[in-house]
Amino acid sequence: MTVWMLPGQGAQKPGMGADLLELPQVAQTFGLASDVLGVDLADLSRNGSAEDVSRPFNAQALTMAVSVGTGRFLQANGLVPSAVLGFSLGQIGALALAGVLSDEQAFQLLRVRATAMAAACEQVPGGMLALLGANAQDAENLCAECAEGEVLLPANYNCPGQLVIGGEAASVARAGELARASGARRLVPLRVSGAFHTPLMQPAAEALHERFKTQRFGAMRFPVIFNCLGDVRGEQSVAQLLEQQVVSPVRMED
Repeated sequence: MTVWMLPGQGAQKPGMGADLLELPQVAQTFGLASDVLGVDLADLSRNGSAEDVSRPFNAQALTMAVSVGTGRFLQANGLVPSAVLGFSLGQIGALALAGVLSDEQAFQLLRVRATAMAAACEQVPGGMLALLGANAQDAENLCAECAEGEVLLPANYNCPGQLVIGGEAASVARAGELARASGARRLVPLRVSGAFHTPLMQPAAEALHERFKTQRFGAMRFPVIFNCLGDVRGEQSVAQLLEQQVVSPVRMED
């Protein structure tokens, strides 16, 4: 079985994709994305500094353009995965490769999602903290103890021994202090603008809900594993899962 995984924000780096732009499918994807998003992604890829490519909107645009463009090149050369999944933002690109969204629809959706999530971050300051060496129960207990009536929850179940919690800024700070005091092996504050994949992103879910009232979805050509489930979908619609994804933990371990 061959499964393709598309990364999310955080995978970006200067020069990302520059060596692939000679491939026609990658160049075409970059051009389409640039037109939809109003960012010259080829120039960003070739000449952008670390600061440039790490701006949230640029990071998301560049990461998805590289992922989808690479997938289109592989498909054009006869390669078809058994299934596809994406980490956070990568879910949108995964749906494009599976035929559920056109590439244009995918980048339009990226714009809506990124804008709505940025607005949600401005409403309530939040943060995220990676716990290395912890298990799920450790993270859940830490959040329960430190929330004090605020939002604080596991946001990423990445793999055994690597979880991320997220929530309101003060609660994340309390969790960090308690974890250090209790001898946690390693804590890594994430350089993010808010608490993604927590209920603090509810305004973004509502913006997506409005978008999906007029969104058409294509037939799924091969299975898509949804990161908010850690599995393929059951009775849920694609729209429901994309809305759920922004407020629910990423279950990559599952």
